[in-house]
This record gives sequence, C-alpha cells and structure tokens, in this order.
Amino acid sequence: MTKREEYEQKTEKLLLPIMERKNFELVDVEYVKEGRNYYLRAYIDKEGGITIDDCEEVSRELSDLLDAEDFIPDAYFMEISSPGLGRQLKKDKDFARSIGEEVEVKLYKPMNGTKELTGILEAFDEANILLQVSEKDTLTIPRAGIALVKLAINF
Repeated sequence: MTKREEYEQKTEKLLLPIMERKNFELVDVEYVKEGRNYYLRAYIDKEGGITIDDCEEVSRELSDLLDAEDFIPDAYFMEISSPGLGRQLKKDKDFARSIGEEVEVKLYKPMNGTKELTGILEAFDEANILLQVSEKDTLTIPRAGIALVKLAINF
C-alpha cells in the first residue's frame, strides 16, 4: 500500500462516523500533490445537495481528528467540498447511482476511432460498462481501458 492509499484509507475511517451521524455520503477521499503542495480532499454529498455550512462543519470535526491522530507527516491543505456537477465515477456505488445518466468516458486507447465517448450508462460490472451511444448503438467498454468516467454536464 502506498502512503497516498494509507492516508486516504485512514482519513476515510475518520470521516465515516461523521458522515453517518450527519446522514451525509462520503463520495471520495484523495491525497494528492499539486506543484509543491499536498492536498487532502474529501468530497461529500447529501440528498438535496451539500452546503458550504455542511462542508465547514465536517472540516472542523475532521481537522480535530486529524490533529489527534497526526498520521500525515507532510504539510498539507485539507479541503472538504461537494463532488460538483461533473462528478467523476470511481467506485461501484458511483456507477450504480448513475445508471440511466449521461456520462463522458475517456479511454486510454481509441475505440471506434475515438478516445472520448458520451452516452447513457446502462449497466456495469467489475469488468465492463455498457454505454448507449445512440438510439441503436450500445458499446461494451472494458473498465481496464477507461481513463476517466464522469457525469456529463448539460445546460
């Protein structure tokens, strides 16, 4: 396990009781380096959408727990936020929640002459996703070949 994975898992364990108590959903936790800085980010949501006040409350509680546990030796910035409109689908629960939704898929290698596809997510399993790209065409896309899946943003 990498230190990134370790920090993310430990942070998730600290966050889960807070999420359960507040009836929020923990969408994702990530520990990343951007430029010279490290960031510990948690993305949270709830029915009807997350507010700034919700993020602030979770941030205060998590900050106290992180100070007490002190398992990240690097200096880092902690951010608590909504996953946003173009939410990335990473976990099975993200895919399950997004069945029937329009998604954008970016591939490592071209499929049918393109590395970017948009369509309706029809189904998924541990190996593939099923994407309806037109009224008549549905593609089976191996998950191992997918660089990114996110909800499409339509205005």
